[in-house]
Amino acid sequence: MRAVGIVLFLVVLATAVATFARRWRVPAPSLLVLAGLGVALIPGVPALHVPPQVIALVVLPPLLYASAEELSLRDLKAVWRPVVILSFGLVFASAAVGFAAVAVTGLPPAMAFVLGAVLASTDPVAVTALGRRLALPGRVQVLVQAESLFNDATSLVLFKVAVGIAVAAGGSVRLWSAGGEFLLLGGGGSLIGAAVAGLVWLIRRRTTDPVLETVIALVTPYAAYVLAESAHTSGITSVVVAGVLLGRSGHRLSDAHIRLQVQAVYAVVVFGLESVVFSIVGLELPTLVRGLPKGSGWWPLQALALALVLIAVRVIWTLPLTRAVKPSRGRLSWRVAGVVTWAGTRGVMPLAAALSIPLAASGGTALAGRPLILVLTTAVVVFTLVVQGLTLAAVVNRSGLALEPEHTVREEGGARDALNRAALDHVEHLASLEAMPETAIDRVRRALTARLDRTEDPDGTTADAAYRQLRHEVIAVQNAELHRLYDEHLISDTTRRSLQHDLDREEAALGNR
Repeated sequence: MRAVGIVLFLVVLATAVATFARRWRVPAPSLLVLAGLGVALIPGVPALHVPPQVIALVVLPPLLYASAEELSLRDLKAVWRPVVILSFGLVFASAAVGFAAVAVTGLPPAMAFVLGAVLASTDPVAVTALGRRLALPGRVQVLVQAESLFNDATSLVLFKVAVGIAVAAGGSVRLWSAGGEFLLLGGGGSLIGAAVAGLVWLIRRRTTDPVLETVIALVTPYAAYVLAESAHTSGITSVVVAGVLLGRSGHRLSDAHIRLQVQAVYAVVVFGLESVVFSIVGLELPTLVRGLPKGSGWWPLQALALALVLIAVRVIWTLPLTRAVKPSRGRLSWRVAGVVTWAGTRGVMPLAAALSIPLAASGGTALAGRPLILVLTTAVVVFTLVVQGLTLAAVVNRSGLALEPEHTVREEGGARDALNRAALDHVEHLASLEAMPETAIDRVRRALTARLDRTEDPDGTTADAAYRQLRHEVIAVQNAELHRLYDEHLISDTTRRSLQHDLDREEAALGNR
């Protein structure tokens, strides 16, 4: 019951934080971390200990799957080379923070290598949650998001090698075995993810029930993760591959009603899980700090130094890749490198990895520095989520890369007009063939022509906007009449719900006023 109460409290806390985040126009993940940190500092609040298996099995699969489905394959094809370089090379380069950790923290070299491996990769959950509200160009957004999604196999192998060195005192880890493990984790996870995606594709093609479609969408990431982990491959890679493949073909597997329902359900699931996971990051830090041995009071400055080293390495490594992101410029761009660096945050996955570090070496002796690694990892995660998260929008705006709101409006308007013209051409073709009744042709023609009408009234209102406003008013009148009929016992509750559903769908199709 205590665990259920904590989860419910975190969801309620997240709802309140999300409300203020929208009002203040700041990223909710950053505020959630601060809120969790504030709650943990309240006297009397019990310590929170979250097993890493809970985070890996319960929280990560649906969040990773949702992020992978949002990935644009078209933009990914344009930046796949820098994505591969970042997913492999930058992970190894960032692990070099272990050398800095030896000098800054005094950790044994083997444990400093473990710390470097833990902090080496960016976190897809944090990157997606922070980047969702930014108007970044497609290639920049895909580069950051894809890197965080596909660097899992590299970071997992690096982490296992580092832990093996620390536990075995440097005696039993070979390079060829690390390479084989990487192929097993990454390649095996990719194959299982593709197989799950293929099976789900076959099932969804034969499913027309919105409830069953929603259940399948919720079960798919867990199935991909559990199957891959059972085969001793990367469950995270499996989920990502399944999400990317199904996200590409999802619009062909279901109709509009099913897609809207699945999207609505997933929005709630993602909100709840992100709320819990980012609050946990803040709640964990004070608990871990209390477990530090004496003489570890310099951990805040040590964490800050490590975070700055990670940022510097990322800038230097990213700069040569900016030509692939902005090829029209033909030169290196510090602005692009700065944005890609600042958007690459750490999150809950490094925390889960740090918590899974063994308590003792192979000889039975305690691993020196494990408590400090846990604190430094959590502190760096908090730094990136709070400092980088709260300032990311400003960095993007100062870089000049952000798409202006007018650009998005023009692009959407132009695309909408293209859709309506294509539809109108088809209607005229049907009219010439006399394949449909003239009354139906005329009704659809007038609706499409009204949407293309851009003439404005003296007050600046277009015909299409006036039409939408009138339709909203008419639906409001119909809603009032529907409730009057029900209140006066002229219709049954079943009829009221059916007609209310139809009116809601009509109003939703009109968009916001």
